[in-house]
This record gives sequence, structure tokens and C-alpha cells, in this order.
Amino acid sequence: MKIPFLDLKRIDEELKNALKSKFSEMLEKGVFSGGEEVELLESHISNYLKSSFSIACANGTDALELALRALEIGQVDEVIVPAMTWVSTAEVVALVGATPVFWDTDEDGLLASDWQKAISPKTKAVIPVHLYGKMVDMERLMTQAKMHNLFVIEDGAQSVGSFQGGKAAGTFGDVGCMSFYPTKNLGALGEAGMCLTNNEDLNDRIKMLLNHGQEVRDKHVMVGRNSRIDSIQAGFLNIFLERFDSFQATRKKYAKMYLEGLSDSKGLQLPSGILEENHNSHLFVVQTSRRDDLKDFLLEKGIGTAIHYPYILPDMKPFRSEGDFTNARNLSQRGLSLPLNPWIKEEEIEYVVKAIQDFFP
Repeated sequence: MKIPFLDLKRIDEELKNALKSKFSEMLEKGVFSGGEEVELLESHISNYLKSSFSIACANGTDALELALRALEIGQVDEVIVPAMTWVSTAEVVALVGATPVFWDTDEDGLLASDWQKAISPKTKAVIPVHLYGKMVDMERLMTQAKMHNLFVIEDGAQSVGSFQGGKAAGTFGDVGCMSFYPTKNLGALGEAGMCLTNNEDLNDRIKMLLNHGQEVRDKHVMVGRNSRIDSIQAGFLNIFLERFDSFQATRKKYAKMYLEGLSDSKGLQLPSGILEENHNSHLFVVQTSRRDDLKDFLLEKGIGTAIHYPYILPDMKPFRSEGDFTNARNLSQRGLSLPLNPWIKEEEIEYVVKAIQDFFP
């Protein structure tokens, strides 16, 4: 049996036909920048996530940079970033001229609760990352941030569909940033992203920044850039949104199968809280000191896996930093992502479970 980590060619025929139909419809209309599909996407996301303003943009990395620029974070400013995250989280801080200050995570890869120790007189913001789809305790973090007058930018690239007390990831902070990269729970067929905010002024600033700083056509009031979403991707996302709840239910079902099947595997640490509402089951990440051996063993069995992520940011050349990043570094060396997506089959989940049981007799 061959089980890829993720194979988007497996999208079912009904969904493929709906996407083809949407493309044909947009081809006939001839609107490929802005337009109805973008407006519909922003409206659908605002309604689903209960966000006052949802601003579609070119990708999740741009969303983070737009948030920083809208909050006027730049030279001499510092921004606290978890040591374990995709590079974009720190990359955008450097791109606006500010300095990323790294702090360790907890065992799940979420920004450690004592992150306030990283605050200095130059600290302007903190970026909590909802890693693997599991949310940081946002009520606590928001209270801590307000005590120090810090902006909060949520990196929700992996957390669309995660909720905490009924409130969606990305709607707690000053700005929430989403990625619709094809591998995400809500993914386009190309690059796309979004900023969420409940602040009207920030909404206006982000909209101008992503469209060359224009207040209206040809009236440029600030230095912006081109980060407009592709209208066709917005149209595709509107199709995927119709199935989002169904896909989420499938992810939870498969995550439960993994948990039940692997609960007795000694030497294997399973993800915590993956069936709760504050985790969207984006990635099923197990931890073991034998990670590389397990990865090779599963590959021999035809099972694809992935590592999210093999290196922490403070160990990388562009962001080299000293500090105690024990939990983050352990996760980078122990974490292995198992196949989990709406297009995998139950018998394939069972095959993966059996293979791991054989590895941990």
C-alpha cells in the first residue's frame, strides 16, 4: 500500500467538477482581479469566524507583514516570536526592519506562558503561533499583552477552524493572519491569505497597504505594495468553504482513530487536545526519540510522513540567537507528522496505525 502524506490529486470528482465549473464561470465573466468572488470570500469568512473585517491578500506571509506595517512596527522595535514556527513568522519582522526576539515553547510547540520575560523597552508586539492547528491560550496572552501595552498579531496560518470558548483563532489579537496555502485545512489551488481585525482603522490601513497605498484609484496616501488576492483563488476558496465543516469532521474522525490505535504504543507521545475545539486537527504530530528511525521504517512500508519543523529559527543563519529553547529544540528533533487529510481512507489510517504498532512492539 502506498500512502502519501498528502496528495491533492485525490480530490473527489464532485469537488473537481465544482472547481472546474467555478473556473469556467469566472472565465466567462472576465473578472480576474477583485470583484464579486473576493467580496464573497471576505463576507463568508467574516460570518464564519465572527470577524468584523476580513481582508483577503496574496498569501499568509504577506498577511503577517501587512499586519506589522499597519501597526507601524519597524526600525528599533522588537517583536517576540516563538522559537518553533515556520520561517515567515520571524522573516516578516526582519523585513519591516524590526528585530525578532525568540522565546521557547511548551511541549506542544506553543509560545511558553512565561514569554513576558522576553519583554524589553523596545518590545512593540508579540506573535503567538497556533502551531499545528492548536491554539495558544489567548485569553491569558491578551491579558498579559495589555498589561505591557503590546500589540498582538496572531499567526493563524495553520488554525482556520480552531475556536476557544466559541471565539475563532485570529479574532483575539489586533490582527489575525491566515494562510490558504493548498496544504491547509482551508486551502486554495495556489497562493492566498487573509488578515482579520475588529479595528476599522487597521482594516482601512491594511486594505491600502496591499493595494499600493491607494485610498482610491490613483490616490496614493502611503507606500504600499501589491498583495491583492487572485480572484480565481478567491472563487476556489468559496467552493472549498462549502465543504469545510464536512472536511473538519473527517479530520477529527481520523485523528480519533490514530489516538485510539496508538494509545498503547510505548515510547510514542501523542498530540494533546487534538479532538478539542481549540485544535483544528491540521497536523497529527507524534513525538519520539526514535523519530528518524520511525520515519524511515514507515517509508519502507509506503507511508509518507513529514517533519514540521526540523530546525528551530534561533539555530538558523539569518536569525542566530542565544537562549534556552529546550522545548522547541526537542520538538524539532522528535516530532513527526502522520498523514491526516480529508482524502485519505479509513483503511489507510488503519494501515499506518498497524505499521507504528509493529515499530513499537
